[in-house]
Amino acid sequence: MTTTERKKIVFPSKNELSDAMAEYIANLSAKFCTEKGLFTVVLSGCDLISWLGKLLQPPYLNSIEWSKWYVFWVDERVCSWDDPNSNYKLAMDDFLSKVPILNKNIHAIDKHYAADGNAEQCAVLYEECLRNLVKENIIPICSKTGYPQFDLQLQGMGPDGHMASLFPGHPQINEKEKWVTHITDSPKPPPKRITMTLAVINSSSYNLMAVCDKEQAHAVAEIIKHNNMSLPSAHLSGQVETVWYLDEAAASML
Repeated sequence: MTTTERKKIVFPSKNELSDAMAEYIANLSAKFCTEKGLFTVVLSGCDLISWLGKLLQPPYLNSIEWSKWYVFWVDERVCSWDDPNSNYKLAMDDFLSKVPILNKNIHAIDKHYAADGNAEQCAVLYEECLRNLVKENIIPICSKTGYPQFDLQLQGMGPDGHMASLFPGHPQINEKEKWVTHITDSPKPPPKRITMTLAVINSSSYNLMAVCDKEQAHAVAEIIKHNNMSLPSAHLSGQVETVWYLDEAAASML
């Protein structure tokens, strides 16, 4: 690892993992809202959104300073906002619509180009959005890397060891110039996606990788036990902390 060593915590079940993740996020929200008056958090899709459900309950729902949150997506499927494949739709339906985050602080993929299936233009516009927020001093530039530094990125991993839309054997993980890139041949449908690049992901202050279920156990072991760097998730790092939250099933081959 180039910045921080991997730290892993194994929980008996998804429920305990969700509890711990809610506490972790709430503590970081309080820290950054106190220190700089805002909190930038990057979401992924799939099961991770359901695990955020504990933030919708006491004591977090009424104690978190939601109006100071700025929300982004580490990757997104290039489809309409109301498509069942949309990470935006998933997050809005199950989480964001239930907390008082300001609409102007929720930064989704461009609605029109996504509906048209134009992955390249969606990536260009999402990077432009990030660059504008850097100019507005919402997102700082990491002094060590020169890339935007989010406060927290919440990552998930597929059974093949991919994170975001960075897949094994695909060139996007090697992108060094762009902040956001696109893919049109994802091995996991839908094929068209945009994704933050590894350099941006690893410039975040905190990266939390949450993984559950036996299906992921082999990839977890390949990364944590064998340091298999051919898997994109093995490259996850953070400027302050990188932590892996695993349930017992995901950790069963360690």
